[in-house]
Amino acid sequence: MFDIGFSELIVIGVVALIVIGPERLPKVARTAGHLYGRMQRYVSTVKTDISNEMQLEEMRRAGQDFRESVETAALGMKREATVVDDYLREEVSNVNKAVAAMPTTDGGHPATEPAMKQTESEPLPQQSLPLDQPEQNEPLPMPSAVVETARAESAGKSA
Repeated sequence: MFDIGFSELIVIGVVALIVIGPERLPKVARTAGHLYGRMQRYVSTVKTDISNEMQLEEMRRAGQDFRESVETAALGMKREATVVDDYLREEVSNVNKAVAAMPTTDGGHPATEPAMKQTESEPLPQQSLPLDQPEQNEPLPMPSAVVETARAESAGKSA
């Protein structure tokens, strides 16, 4: 902070000893030390407060940027939802127009409805699994004639 060397401190100490006197010098030095400590704590507190304020301001800026980005994304999603909603409403309207334009039968139902009921009423065959039967992957027993022939051929080759 200050550029004071050891020799300059000795000069200040000698002058203080002469001016203040040897009886009051220890009390004055103690008081000066306490004041110097308070000043250091005050400067440290001020530095900490300034640092905290700077961090708080950075956090506010980051929060504001985040809020703006979320609002922008929400607005974009709302626009997309409106486009999709309009498209779906248009498609529903087209389907309703197509159904209204279809010829009707005696019962007042569209002509294609009996065909739809016919396809719904035909049950599809279900595949059944043989759960209570023995395992299907077991090897089949070989006929005894084939086994005897194979044994005879292998015995003839080795003899």
